[in-house]
Amino acid sequence: MIKKRILIVDDDESLRWVTQAQLQQSGYEVSAAADGASALETIRQAPPDLVITDLRMPGMSGLELLKKIRADYPEILVIMVTAFGTVENAVEAMKAGAYDYVTKPVNMDELRLTVDRGLEHLGLQEEVRLLRANLDRKYGFENILGRSKPLLSVLDMASRAARATSTVLIRGETGTGKELLAKAIHFNSRRKERPFVTINCGAIPKDLLESELFGYVKGSFTGALANKRGKVELADGGTLFLDEIGELPLELQVKLLRLIQQGEVEKLGVAGVTRVDVRIIAATHRNLQAMIEDAAFREDLYYRLAVIPLELPPLRDRADDIPELVAQFFLKAKEKQGRPELSLPPRLLPYFSGYSWPGNVRELENIVERIVVLARGSEITLDDLPDFLRRERPPVEALRLDLPATGISLEAVEKELILRALEKFGGNQTRAAQYLDLSRKTLIYRMEKFGLRSES
Repeated sequence: MIKKRILIVDDDESLRWVTQAQLQQSGYEVSAAADGASALETIRQAPPDLVITDLRMPGMSGLELLKKIRADYPEILVIMVTAFGTVENAVEAMKAGAYDYVTKPVNMDELRLTVDRGLEHLGLQEEVRLLRANLDRKYGFENILGRSKPLLSVLDMASRAARATSTVLIRGETGTGKELLAKAIHFNSRRKERPFVTINCGAIPKDLLESELFGYVKGSFTGALANKRGKVELADGGTLFLDEIGELPLELQVKLLRLIQQGEVEKLGVAGVTRVDVRIIAATHRNLQAMIEDAAFREDLYYRLAVIPLELPPLRDRADDIPELVAQFFLKAKEKQGRPELSLPPRLLPYFSGYSWPGNVRELENIVERIVVLARGSEITLDDLPDFLRRERPPVEALRLDLPATGISLEAVEKELILRALEKFGGNQTRAAQYLDLSRKTLIYRMEKFGLRSES
């Protein structure tokens, strides 16, 4: 482990020597300087993690040294040492960016405690920085969990879409995370400092939806007692997320088309138009193309919305992501419900992976929270799982596998299982997929992955 580096700055040679010796005994790498100028030269050559400096020194004062360090090396923590009668100066140093201060005569135990606490604070700051950097590297869509190929393909397209201003249409079953993806696109776009406004087209009565979207002026209808800005206007400069766009009435589809084409809205009770600059992201679980054939959705609006179409896969097609999702939802639920002692043994994870999850990620999260709330002991047991999970699939440990001492290839095991399932059902992919609890699409993908023929 790399030792933390400390620099002591004090014109009192005996105090420098004692402090240096004490901190070295605590396991730190410690150097010393007699004045501010020497300290700055030492910092330039090898920046320390922490500086302990006397407040009053000839030449450059400790406060001046602090300001120079904060300006050029903001990551370095500074602890001030001050005489008891000049505490007000130490307070001034705190305002200038010092981490803490100790008073003379210096109590070495107090100083060590302050140093330990400061370096622990520095370590936490570094952890946070690294975590943020790691999250940014994962497409910048840090709240969308999963590494399966179907999901990563969508995230890759969405990350590129975020850089543009084109309309986006997100399709996917209920509970797949369409709003989460829409937020990720917005907050990784040039509009991220502007509003992200959501309206659920299926949750608002049709006779109120127009006023909610486009706003109205006082007196435009009974009950309009004051002017009201619509969701579109509130999103000006940012993103308007239209959830369940398939529920939008035909008469409002015309007005939405005008908004997309011309950037204009008509408020109720106003003869003119209002100019707005919004990016539209829409989402639906319905088949809009089938609705077009039934004259329930405008074809011209569909093509305006679907400039960038994104299809979120259902959870049953990304079963590889389920263990990670369960782990994250379990941690979240434990914190929310105040049960930090609760543990989830890995042997139970196959029960989650064996279920088809018709409600997708939302259903999985809700079930995990239910398990946390109702768990009887400090460890989740099979009896704590809902009946539908217990009866779906036996755990993997129930399979009789002989594990060789030299190791085993997981991919080879997966390939062998697929081959045996296909043999069992005479090459019938649909029945083999059902037997393996996969969708046919996922089975074909894995067959192609292992170089197995998929013509049948």
